Amino acid sequence: MNALRLICLSFALICASVPLLAQASPVELAQYRSPVDVALSKNGEWLVVANQSAGSISLIDTRRQVVLDELAVGKHPTAVAICLDGDHVLVSCSYSGQVSLVQVDGNTLQKKKTFDVGFEPNGLAISPDGQKAYTGLVATGEVAELDLEAGQLVRKFPVGPWPRYLTVTPDGSKLAVGCSGESKIVVVDIASGEIAYAEKLSGGINIGHLQCSADGKHVYFPWMVYRSNPISRVNIRQGWVLGSRIARVRLDGPEYREAITLDESGTAVADPHGMVISENQKRMVVSASGTHELLVYRRADLPWEGIGGPGDFIDSRLMMDKDMFGRIDVGGRPMGMAMADDSRTVYVANYLKDAVQIVDIESRKLLAEIPLAPAIEVTQIRLGEALFFDAQRSLDQWYSCHSCHYNGGVNSKAMDTWNDGSALTMKTVLPLYDVDKTGPWTWHGWQVDLNDAMHKSFTTTMQGEKVSEAEKEAILAYLKTDRSPPNPFRGSDGQLSESAQRGKAIFESSEANCAACHSGPYLTDGKIHDVGLGSDEDEYEGFNTPSLVGIYRKVRFLHDGRAKSLEDVLVDFHSPEEVSGTRALSDGELTDLISYLKSL
Repeated sequence: MNALRLICLSFALICASVPLLAQASPVELAQYRSPVDVALSKNGEWLVVANQSAGSISLIDTRRQVVLDELAVGKHPTAVAICLDGDHVLVSCSYSGQVSLVQVDGNTLQKKKTFDVGFEPNGLAISPDGQKAYTGLVATGEVAELDLEAGQLVRKFPVGPWPRYLTVTPDGSKLAVGCSGESKIVVVDIASGEIAYAEKLSGGINIGHLQCSADGKHVYFPWMVYRSNPISRVNIRQGWVLGSRIARVRLDGPEYREAITLDESGTAVADPHGMVISENQKRMVVSASGTHELLVYRRADLPWEGIGGPGDFIDSRLMMDKDMFGRIDVGGRPMGMAMADDSRTVYVANYLKDAVQIVDIESRKLLAEIPLAPAIEVTQIRLGEALFFDAQRSLDQWYSCHSCHYNGGVNSKAMDTWNDGSALTMKTVLPLYDVDKTGPWTWHGWQVDLNDAMHKSFTTTMQGEKVSEAEKEAILAYLKTDRSPPNPFRGSDGQLSESAQRGKAIFESSEANCAACHSGPYLTDGKIHDVGLGSDEDEYEGFNTPSLVGIYRKVRFLHDGRAKSLEDVLVDFHSPEEVSGTRALSDGELTDLISYLKSL
């Protein structure tokens, strides 16, 4: 039975067991929920789930294991958190730029307040006194602070690119933020809103959920590491391309991070995402979304390594002690988790299962699944989505498409993907939004067949098996969907600011000459140009004009990531005088042009 048929069978079995909602829901029933996060009430009697595809949250009775209510909250929910009063929850809606306060009133959900915080709010953290809440704004590199009692946005403070997840220390004095755009953990002094210190994660990408220890000494989190070695079967199997880690960073002052490796030889771990620590502090659980499993650890005596560690493979001590480490196959795509106060029952938001799973981490068993919606047709797009996030399609399951193209976008590194036939010619990861409309493909533009490009991603970049014809069509159907977030640098009606309007005129002018190549609806002419940025190691001459749509999301620019900002691009490596032989831009022109570029 091939992989596609297995996926279909899995979905069919799920759909067959789905009961009707306990009461009517304002959410369209005939769609996937795609749960990404879950929060459990203090008494353990109910939980709330954030449903990303449906733009809703679901209220679940944990004893009867049924959905009580579902409420539409906004576009692309990413996180939920329960307020200190126990009767309200917060949900961040990334594409709406909002955080909603929802009351749990018996068996129903009622929206009470919506905070407009800016794009894209992601993780949530609530202060120990319950008065303040914090969310990371991925698009602008800030943290927003909400006053829950006053019902208003209090302030924003900069932390660095892509602050997806965060947590507050038990004493409420510090905020730890995972900034994936700069591969670092930022520790913020909450009183001042200033960065106290930051700990760099060498080669770090895709930082997952953060959890503080009860004593407030450490923050724990999963992440992936990219190591700049050529993609080959040997290097992949040695963990020298991509690998998965758990790290901890001190919260009482700067000190080099400590880490453990997650990967076993032959059966690696991929796309670690969620993390919970048990009430008794004995267990730490990580969801490995790419390999469809939970990883269970005995926290007290884990072999943490600092400088020089932790090695390429999991420490042998973990492999020899089944109580210290275990893997639980739960299928689908496990994401956020919540743990009951019995320190053994874990509730898992499983995106592709469209369900909340109940797992006993001591017996290492999946006990039950609570479906979130009635049965619906398994679409081709959904099958393609499952394949995109499936690391088991790569050699020894080290990484998925998502590992490099985070949620279909980009990551923070220049990588050697081997797709241009040369080793160690690092290229920034190109986003896959509008990929069917922006050919040719690859930085050198040599790839003119999207079908073949997709095949090579699985067989060359991932060194996995070829996809079948049906799988190929499913993946391409998924990639052709509109998954891009709204642009935060435009007005609510999509209009440009005055600065961006001036920048548009500069962009189209003969002095800047940007529109000569970056033209059309996706701002690419689909042609190859030599702008003097190549090297002798390149297999091909010239570069394919990249689309500028969504360029505000990037943290590295140009094909090899040598430019760290749009200003670097325009005044140095790719300036009008260098590329077009015109003149340098004035400071005012530069500011306006950057404003326009961010609005694209």
